[in-house]
Amino acid sequence: MSGSAVRDRLAIALDVGGLVEACRMAERVQPWFGIAKVGYELYAEAGPAAFDAMHNLGVRVFADLKLHDIPNTVARGARVLGRRGVDFLNFHAAGGVEMLRAGVEGLKEGAADAGHEAPIALGVTVLTSDADASAFGQRLEWAAKAGCGGVVCSALEIAAVRTAGLRTMVPGIRVGAVTGDDQVRVATPDDAIRGGADWLVIGRPVTGADDPAQAAAAIHALVEGVLVS
Repeated sequence: MSGSAVRDRLAIALDVGGLVEACRMAERVQPWFGIAKVGYELYAEAGPAAFDAMHNLGVRVFADLKLHDIPNTVARGARVLGRRGVDFLNFHAAGGVEMLRAGVEGLKEGAADAGHEAPIALGVTVLTSDADASAFGQRLEWAAKAGCGGVVCSALEIAAVRTAGLRTMVPGIRVGAVTGDDQVRVATPDDAIRGGADWLVIGRPVTGADDPAQAAAAIHALVEGVLVS
């Protein structure tokens, strides 16, 4: 397993303020993390310029914008984001099959219009901050029927997603104690990878560390150790 293959499975959550701070963080960890998660906070601050900045640093973009609206609106929004070259985009699976399918098609069309490779559409099943995952099964079924390429789920649901033939973007990854945490359904990086996670989203264990580069390198080494064993 090459270092680049491990890097392609690790996403840094850039919930760190504005674009300057996000670029600094992404640049510090990009030898070990090959995906940048651009969420609401950074997108509200910088807009699509955040996508361009991350691509310029040599990392793929996970647009964590959780689209959820009527199907036509979701399709139009996803089409625009596809044109911007995002590599991953997520949608709340609670919106149902019709909405998800509209988003999947819009994303694909937008990317094709701009000459980008097809991005991966992800259905958000149940947030890792929610202790009640009873809606997971229905939402997974909707994501699969709608043609999503994968789902966002906790490490606890990876096996079910693999059975459904989809890939997993797994947040709620923790290393040791994290203070002021709102995550409930969590796992360590090595346990999530052993369970079959395709991509891990990691924020505070790296961005909140005294030395983010050192923390990123340690997590990369931990994941690599599992994958080569």
